[in-house]
This record gives sequence, C-alpha cells and structure tokens, in this order.
Amino acid sequence: MSERFKFNRMELAGSLGDLGTLLPIAIAMVLFNGLSPMGLFLSIGVFYVLSGIYYGVTVPVQPMKVIGAYAIATAMSPDQILASSLLMGVFLLVVGLTGAIDVIRKITPKSVIRGVQLSTGALLISGGVKFMIGTSKYQALQQAVEPYLAIQSIGPVPISLLIGALAGIVTLLLLDNKRFPAGLIVVAGGLVVGLVLGARVDLGGPIGIYLPEILPFGFPEKADFTFALFALVLPQLPMSLGNAVLAYTDLSKEYFGSRSAKVTNRSVCVSMALANFFSFCLGGMPMCHGAGGLAAHYRFGARTAGSNLMIGMFFVVLAILLGNHIVDLLNLLPMSILGVLLLFAGAQLTLTIMDLDNRKDYFIATLILGITLASNLAAGFIAGMVVAQLLRWEKLSV
Repeated sequence: MSERFKFNRMELAGSLGDLGTLLPIAIAMVLFNGLSPMGLFLSIGVFYVLSGIYYGVTVPVQPMKVIGAYAIATAMSPDQILASSLLMGVFLLVVGLTGAIDVIRKITPKSVIRGVQLSTGALLISGGVKFMIGTSKYQALQQAVEPYLAIQSIGPVPISLLIGALAGIVTLLLLDNKRFPAGLIVVAGGLVVGLVLGARVDLGGPIGIYLPEILPFGFPEKADFTFALFALVLPQLPMSLGNAVLAYTDLSKEYFGSRSAKVTNRSVCVSMALANFFSFCLGGMPMCHGAGGLAAHYRFGARTAGSNLMIGMFFVVLAILLGNHIVDLLNLLPMSILGVLLLFAGAQLTLTIMDLDNRKDYFIATLILGITLASNLAAGFIAGMVVAQLLRWEKLSV
C-alpha cells in the first residue's frame, strides 16, 4: 500500500508539476468557449483520483491539446467541443477493447516514440518560454502579459519575465531538494504574488455545496458531431495515439518499472474513453493522459498515486465548494509560474532520447521534431512512422 500511495511534500510538489499545461487551456476553454467551470474541474479531479487508484502509480491528466487550441482560437461553441469529447471517447474505447492499439504499438519503432517525446518536450519548453515573456496565445487574447496582476511591467521589462526568471532560479536551486520541494515552493510563491499584486480576481463568490448539472448544454445536434469529427477529432487522433498512449505508456514503464504493470496501451485507451464520457456529461473538456504530463509530475517529485489523490481531491473539493467561481481562485497563479513548470517538464521529457543508439534512430526522432515545429505533432508522428519503415532498408543511410 505504501508503495502505491505516499502522501508527503514531494508527492504534493509533484502533483502540481503539470499545472502549466492543464490550467491555461482549461481556463481558456471556460472563458472563450463557455464550458462549465464546475463540470470541467470536477471531471479533471475525478479522473485524477480514479486513475491513480486503479493504476497505483502517478498518472497525468491533460487537455487534448489539438482540440483545445483550435477550439479556443476559433471560439467554438460548447456543443461542438462536447461532440468531440464523445466521439474521441467512442474511438478510444473501440481501439482499446479490440486490441487495435496493440497492433499500432507493434509497428511503431522506438525511435518514433522517442521522437514524439522529444517533440512534446520541445513544445512544452517553447510554451513555457512564451508564458514567461508574455507572448502565449492566452496572454495575447487577454492583451496582457499577466492578465490578473495589477502591474504589467517594471520599466521596459514585462512583469511576467521578472517573476518567471526568479521562479526559474528558485526551481534550479531546489529541484532535488526534498525538504523544500521546488514545485511546492514555486507554486506557493506564485499564489502569494497573485494575492499581493492581484487586480481582476474576484474571490467574493459564495462558498457552499454545489452539485454538477448533467448535460448542461443539452445533447449536441447532428451538425455538431459532423463538424467536430472533421475539425477536431481527426486532427487529434494521431497525437492522442502517439503521445497520450504509446509515448505515455513507454515513459511510465521507464519511470516505474513493474509497478506500472496496469499501464498498458489497452487500459490507457479505455480509461481516457471513460473520462471523456464523464466529462461530456458534465460539460467539461476533452481529456487524455500524456507523456509530457507524466514527465512534469515526475520531475517535480511525484512517485506514487498519492500525488493523483492530492491534486484530484483538490479540484474535486474546490469544484464542490466554489462551483463556477473556481476559476476566480485559480487565476491567482501568475502565467509565468505556469511557464516555469512547463519549461522544466519539457526539459525532462526531451532527455528520453538519450537511450537511442544509432544515427538512423536519432535522425527519425529529430525529423519528427522538425516536422512538429513546422506543422504539428500529428504530422510529425505520421511522417516518422513512414520514414522509419523506409530506413529499415539497409541501402538507405543518413
């Protein structure tokens, strides 16, 4: 039991490690797409708790980034987003229960998985830097480097850069410190900064007992499913299979060994499917696991499912006590703090390529990175699969 669940400072710090990925997309989908704040964060919390209990190791919970980014950029309606959640759930359930995901894994070389991990890590680093210098899409939409702080700059220097630089130095000093875990200190310090310099955060919402509404937006129309299939689901699928399933299960085995025996390609597909069905019913966002999320939790100290229970119950309790006012509290955390978490999580994930052992493998991994940076991870994954098969021919060299 103690090996499965530990509740200490390191687990608490590690549980906060992936907030940099989770919060910006989640909050943006509430603000710009109108999803239910309570339903969204309650479904996140329940997914964290149940997946931790079942798998017995640290398990990440993340937004589906392709769907999230496109939905936010185009201000899609809740019905279209919820339709994508249901469709993704159905697809993942079929792929998992039929064992089709195992066939995909057998034909996917290690170099492609490492390329997906490298690319995801690079995207996290890039996203973290953007949060720190104030140029992320979320900050641009809000027209402020720190949308919820009263001060936006000190002279010519953005306040986000100053906070981010200080938090980055603190993280470097404390990253392996078990007495003062970096993730815990940085997030706590960020909340203090938010309280001291906070401007547009209203914490006056009533505390009570709030219950979620089932299908708060009703059931999506047929047109919503048709649109979601082509605009959201099909672009998301390769990334989900590459990063949220294959790259994630591989990384879990690397980190936890035999303890992650339940983390199989099939079980991960099914757990994500069930999570998306639940989120659909509550008006939340499409969710998945992910290699980047696991790297984030692990780098900041999470080693057991105790981290899942702590962060999961945090979101569940806040959702029940604050209802739709939960976003007001979470907005206290500066964007630059989330950027620091992203940066270090990304660096952790990129280092997985160190176990590749020949030029062809490194070429495939870096090719996927280049294509990802030029287009998207789905394209990089597909191209990597094709090139990896071609390079099996001995007459081809790189």
